[in-house]
Amino acid sequence: MRRSATLTPPLLLVAHGTRDPAGPRVVERLAEAAAARLRVPVHVAYVDVIGPTVADALRAAGDGAVVALPAFLAAGYHVRTDLPAQIAATGREDVAVCAPLGPAPEIVEAMLRRLVSAGWRPGDRVAFAAAGSSDERALADVRAAARLLGRRVGRWLTPSYVATASPATADVCGPADFVAPYLLAPGSFHRRLAELPVAGVAEPIGTHPGVIELIARRYRSAVHDRVFLRPNSPHRDSSARIGVLQRDRPA
Repeated sequence: MRRSATLTPPLLLVAHGTRDPAGPRVVERLAEAAAARLRVPVHVAYVDVIGPTVADALRAAGDGAVVALPAFLAAGYHVRTDLPAQIAATGREDVAVCAPLGPAPEIVEAMLRRLVSAGWRPGDRVAFAAAGSSDERALADVRAAARLLGRRVGRWLTPSYVATASPATADVCGPADFVAPYLLAPGSFHRRLAELPVAGVAEPIGTHPGVIELIARRYRSAVHDRVFLRPNSPHRDSSARIGVLQRDRPA
């Protein structure tokens, strides 16, 4: 077996997609940083709204194994259903889908750093604000992230949401609160938070170094788990089938 082909597959970074140009700029910068960190080709795709599509990006990646990493902060519909379906529609059987970016300690560390930059200090109030979802499993991931951040700031944090889910951030935060956005990139949700009459609103998680390290960890875990052995190999790992690989679960 040619080990070089199996040990350094390209990475496909998959985001939701938005017409706000600030969002794709963050995803592209993450891709560039990940390529430099991992020294492998990194391609970008979007599951909705804009291109390149997943099929476009897989064609650009060429033949052979690919690691797909959902640039999402929770495992909602797009991660568990939409992305695997889009990969399956291409007929590719050599794509392993990592766990999404969040929840994870690296994401929470980035949120904490953004809070401090916004003026938050220990003892100040924090409002945890996520985009929102109708998917209960995605909401469970958000609650897990809020618990992780709560441990870092010394407070029990109950998530609030910009849209879709409740409670709404606008209804629960007050003038003494610092808002911690559980958002990867700028866009309409962050602009809505920035308009709230609060003590401060942190920037989105963005390209914090911890996020780059998390991408590298997710990628290396997928490769280390031997998900790229040839399809007929008797030692082929069952996780090589299209689907989201198991991730570290915060308590």
